[in-house]
Parts: sequence; C-alpha cells; structure tokens
Amino acid sequence: MASKAQRVPLGLRLTTSLFIIVWLILAAFPFFWTLWGSFKVELDFFSIADWTNALFGPRTQETYGSPFTGAGYYGAWVQEDFWRAAINTFIVCFFVVCTSLTIGTLGGYALSRSGFRYTFWLLIIALIFRAMPPITLVAGYMLPFFEWNVWGILPTTIIVLVAINQPFTLWMLHSFFQNIPKELDESAKVDGCTQFQAFRHVIVPVMWPGVITTGLFSFLLAYNDFAVTSMLLSESNRTMIPEIAAFLGTTYTEGNVMFAVAAVVSATAPLFILVMFFQRQIVSGLTAGAVKG
Repeated sequence: MASKAQRVPLGLRLTTSLFIIVWLILAAFPFFWTLWGSFKVELDFFSIADWTNALFGPRTQETYGSPFTGAGYYGAWVQEDFWRAAINTFIVCFFVVCTSLTIGTLGGYALSRSGFRYTFWLLIIALIFRAMPPITLVAGYMLPFFEWNVWGILPTTIIVLVAINQPFTLWMLHSFFQNIPKELDESAKVDGCTQFQAFRHVIVPVMWPGVITTGLFSFLLAYNDFAVTSMLLSESNRTMIPEIAAFLGTTYTEGNVMFAVAAVVSATAPLFILVMFFQRQIVSGLTAGAVKG
C-alpha cells in the first residue's frame, strides 16, 4: 500500500491523463491527416468549398472509382523518381553519422580526460560555430566548390554537414564521457590495457546508449536538413527534403502538390519507425548522467 504522502490526488491524475491524451492527439493529428490526404486527389484534400471532401473523397471517387488512390505515391516514386532522393538521403545520413560519431567519440573522450585549460576554450569555440546559422557557413564553401568543380555532388555535402553538426556531437559525447568515472580508465590500465584499449573495451560499452542517442540526433539533423542540401546539391543529386520542395513548384514552374503530400508521408514514416525501435536506447542515453562507477 502506498503511503498517503505518495498518493496522487484523483483530480491531478485525471488532469494529467487528459493533458497527455490531448497533447498526443494534437501532436499526431498533422501526420495522420497528411497520411489520410495522401490517398486523395488535390481537389478533395485542399477543397475550399467543403472540408469534408477530404474525408470522403467525392472527386477521388469520380476520377478513380474509389475514395482512395495511390496516384500521389505512384507519381512521386515512379514518375518523378523519388526513390533516387531517398537513396541519396540515406547515403548522406549514413556517412554523416559514421564520420560525426567517429570524430565526436574520440574527441569527446580526449577532451573529457584532458586536464589542459584549452579544453574549455575548444568546446566554447565549437559551441559558437554550431550557434551560427548554417546558411552563413555554406556561403563560404560555395566559391571554392565551384572553382574546384565539386559543387552538386554528395561527398562535398557530407563534408559540410559533418562540419556543421560536429560541434553538437562533440558537446553531447563530451558530456556523456564526463559522467563516466575516470577510475574505470585507471583500473583498465592497471590490468595492462593501453589508453586506447581502455577506451575501446571499457569506456565505449558503458556509454553505448549515449553513442546511439547522439547518432540518432546526428541522423535527424542530416535527414531533415534543407538549407545545406538545397544549396549544395544539383537537381539529380537531391535528397528527400529539397525534392519535396521541388514538387511544390515555384512561381515559374508548375508543381504537383499531391506528389509532395505523398513524399512527406514517405519521408516521415521512417522517422517514426526509427524512434520507436531505439526508444529504450534514447531514454538510457538521455539519462546517462545517472551512471555511477
């Protein structure tokens, strides 16, 4: 039996539960509404005369003989080759995450174990660099990329994204390493390990949840980036986010809105799956400050 001090008043529990339910509905509604609308035609989903057309799809029924259609997905993935943008996105994200984690893990460990005063200033400089708007940093890369004829390809974009996101991974992993007692390193050295062996066999397994959490955030930063990828990638090498914007068209070109709606759902669904799959590691990583030696 819980003590009286530990009991939560019924009114507070009901209020908290109601707040959580309302918050979940509001947070999930945009995605599910977009998912529903991706199977309609534009005249239904963006109907001005009657918003219920988006629910029942009368124009979709007239056009395709069914209130649902996969024309938006077919148009995006087959007609407009959205699959190329998806492959480009995962190539960029894979190399950005691997490079950022490698540099961030080694650098964060070295800085957390360093006793020199310059450690603090290196972290401050990294923080200032990360606080700068990415668009201002990209402008500095444009001229040499054009001169060296390396603009528009994936490797140069990966390099720039790593440079922009590296301070974030360095700070985050440095914080995780600081929460791991230095006595673990010393014990490993007593047992005959070198500094790198102690790092590899003792420290990394302990802070593995932190590596996964940092890697996931680094993946999201690269996956959702628009400013850098739209400026540095050519039309044939676009990632998903700039490609979705291209579906909407411009003042000079006509776009297909339903292709964009279907592409938005296609780009968002993997993020839900990824977060659900790594949810335990994310929670463990974010609470890594509670690790004790």
